[in-house]
Amino acid sequence: MMNDEMLHYVDKSVLCWLATIDEGGCPNVSPKEIFCACGQSELLIANIASPGSMSNIQRNPLVCVSFVDVFVQKGFKVKGEARVIDSTQREFVARAEPLARMAGERFPFASLFVVNVTRVEPIVAPSYRLYLDTVESVQVASAMKAYGVRATGF
Repeated sequence: MMNDEMLHYVDKSVLCWLATIDEGGCPNVSPKEIFCACGQSELLIANIASPGSMSNIQRNPLVCVSFVDVFVQKGFKVKGEARVIDSTQREFVARAEPLARMAGERFPFASLFVVNVTRVEPIVAPSYRLYLDTVESVQVASAMKAYGVRATGF
C-alpha cells in the first residue's frame, strides 16, 4: 500500500497526526512523535501519554494518520484499522523495538498502535491545485519566510 515516496515522508516527518473516533462518534486528532513504517502495509506508533487514542482505538479501530512536510506543503493521509499491543502481549517486545530505539529512555511506553493500512491518499496544499505552475522550491521558500526560518547547511 505504501510506496517509496510515502515511506520517505514517514521517515522525514517529525510528527504524525493520528485521528480516531471518540465514544460520541466525533473525530479526535492527536500528535504522535515516535512512529515508523513496518513494511509497506503497517505503521507502528508508540502510545506515549495517549489514553484517549488508546480507548478510542479499542472501541473503534478505524483511524487516519497524516504526514505533512510543512515546507513543501505536501504529504500523505493513511487510512486503516488499528489495534493496541501492550507489554503483556508476546509480540510487544519485537514490535516495540524500532520505536524504543527512537524513543530512548526519554519516552518510555507500555503499549503501541499497529495500523494496518487500507488506503493511502496524497495531501497537497491548495496552491498546487489552483496554480498548476506551482513548484516545490517556491513553496519551501514561501513557507520558510512565513515561519521565519532559514535553510542551513548540515
